Amino acid sequence: MSRLATLDAPASARHGRGHALPLRVGTRGSPLALWQTRHFLSIIGGFCPVMKGADAFAEHVISTAGDRIQDRPLADIGGKGLFAKEIHEALLDGAIDFAVHSLKDLETELPPGIVLACTLKREDARDAIVLGPVCGMPDRADPLACIPRGALVGTASVRRQSQILHLRPDLRCEVIRGNVQTRLSRVRNGDFAASFLALAGLRRLGLEIEAGIVLDPGVMVPAAGQGIVGITVRESDEELRDLLAAIECPDARAVSAAERAMLGALDGSCRTPIGGHAVVGRDGVLRLTGLIARPDGSFLLKREIEGAPADAARLGMALGDRLRREAPADILS
Repeated sequence: MSRLATLDAPASARHGRGHALPLRVGTRGSPLALWQTRHFLSIIGGFCPVMKGADAFAEHVISTAGDRIQDRPLADIGGKGLFAKEIHEALLDGAIDFAVHSLKDLETELPPGIVLACTLKREDARDAIVLGPVCGMPDRADPLACIPRGALVGTASVRRQSQILHLRPDLRCEVIRGNVQTRLSRVRNGDFAASFLALAGLRRLGLEIEAGIVLDPGVMVPAAGQGIVGITVRESDEELRDLLAAIECPDARAVSAAERAMLGALDGSCRTPIGGHAVVGRDGVLRLTGLIARPDGSFLLKREIEGAPADAARLGMALGDRLRREAPADILS
């Protein structure tokens, strides 16, 4: 008998190595991470009535190194996997049954035994700039003109830093860490003239009004996976994998596969500014934009590729290979 057939059994009822209710979901503890987890649970509960209700799931909040260490750039404390390592360990140890991630925080090569089982419909992938009181009125024709010359801008992302300095080399960038609310507070208090945040996070927290400027992906290429929620499970857990596959968004799977394949082909360090943004147009064509740059914005290379969504991973690898060939050798060293 499959696990799905017995999910309505009492919590004490177990069958082999299967799970009993409540199923245990791993998540970070930030307000955004909790929102994303509960959003996912509402989707799966609507699809599978047995999984609807407060008794179907138990949230397990897991503290990650990226959450605990707030006084240093991510690159200085290990970079890749900083917001997922402890969650992966809990999954492999059997302490949780699946985990909810912001896909942009999930490394491209997952630990053995863990798979990305589901990607949810993408929220707006664009970056937004939160403006402090020293900034002028935003101008859509020149979105960065409202930031005063020589102003201090906060960001923990070398991808964002490189692109803003390429456009505005007069600006200064310093690291700003913490959750969305913390970053907003520091801009309001005047610690920074402005800061960058993902528009998706602001929307999910009901804070879209804080976005003084929304940057078109042609102006600032988003991070690979930005705006997408991804669910990981143990590779051996075929029943949960089948269930999660049924609620997956096909477009999100295609664009994330393209972006993550490009990222994997580049295999840059966490100190390398890399952006990747794919869309599936109304004509059914997948278009992928990739970017690689120097952190100081002195060099920036942007290229595009298009093709069928079914070829998403191949397209991503091809674009990553092209960017690697055309970029100076030291950028990825």
